[in-house]
Amino acid sequence: MNKPPLTGIPASDITPKALFDQRRRFIQLAGGVSAALLSAGLFAGQKLSATSSSSYGLTDTPTPLKDITRYNNFYEFGTDKESPAKLADTLKTRPWTISVEGEVLKPQTLDIDQLMKLAPMEERIYRLRCVEAWSMVVPWLGFSLAELIKQVQPTASAKYVEFVSLHDPEQMPGQRSPVLEWPYREGLRIDEAMHPLTLLTFGLYGELLPKQNGAPVRIVIPWKYGFKSAKAIVKIRFVKEQPQTSWMQAGPNEYGFYANVNPAVDHPRWSQAKERRIGDFLKRPTLPFNGYAEQVASLYSGMDLNKNF
Repeated sequence: MNKPPLTGIPASDITPKALFDQRRRFIQLAGGVSAALLSAGLFAGQKLSATSSSSYGLTDTPTPLKDITRYNNFYEFGTDKESPAKLADTLKTRPWTISVEGEVLKPQTLDIDQLMKLAPMEERIYRLRCVEAWSMVVPWLGFSLAELIKQVQPTASAKYVEFVSLHDPEQMPGQRSPVLEWPYREGLRIDEAMHPLTLLTFGLYGELLPKQNGAPVRIVIPWKYGFKSAKAIVKIRFVKEQPQTSWMQAGPNEYGFYANVNPAVDHPRWSQAKERRIGDFLKRPTLPFNGYAEQVASLYSGMDLNKNF
């Protein structure tokens, strides 16, 4: 990925906590309306009901919605940060189906609205750390991917999970560029996929996912660099072997399979020791596993993280 220009968004643009809390209360009151909308089919920008998860909250102030929705890496719509917000209107998010297949006892093809009802929706405020050394704090809406995995019952042969994004250059004009081999593919080990922090994500800031943020469904793995969190997913495959991911294919010396946030392992072209939080002027130290080491470091016990970057 190209290193981004340094942005100077003033701290005064950060959403005050009182305003964010007011927004959350409104979302909770709108729960009944949202349930009705789920039955009828939902569209981008509509409110989405969720409970606030005390287990996955942060004291960090969420990044303002306008920055989360206008500063995006989504190469399917262009390689600069502004193109996704400008071009993603061409994406049709209904109807939409997700195929769950491979080494499972119960393969399924789920309609997106059916999938959204699989488990109670939670709001989780996660740090998002890009490999380009910038970061955000995002109030996501979704439920643990493990809820879906339990439904399809992986076999003993399922060692990895592969995520495949939509491939349709008519809807995603950035796919006319050979910058990556399409469709976009990402993957996790099965224990990473089952970890409760790994979020199957349908919304942010109390609304359905904006198209430029990966609608209608994406994953979010908060201890890994952002490119691991595949967007606009159409297929989830359980496989025996470690899948080849899009960024490993494009730059195997720069982008590893694990991509855990690690200030001790630099990208070959820049340091990962510090990051610039969108809205801040000064850089801050990068936290191992993006601040989630207590929850996930044991997944990598005994591994050489310099080699398994």
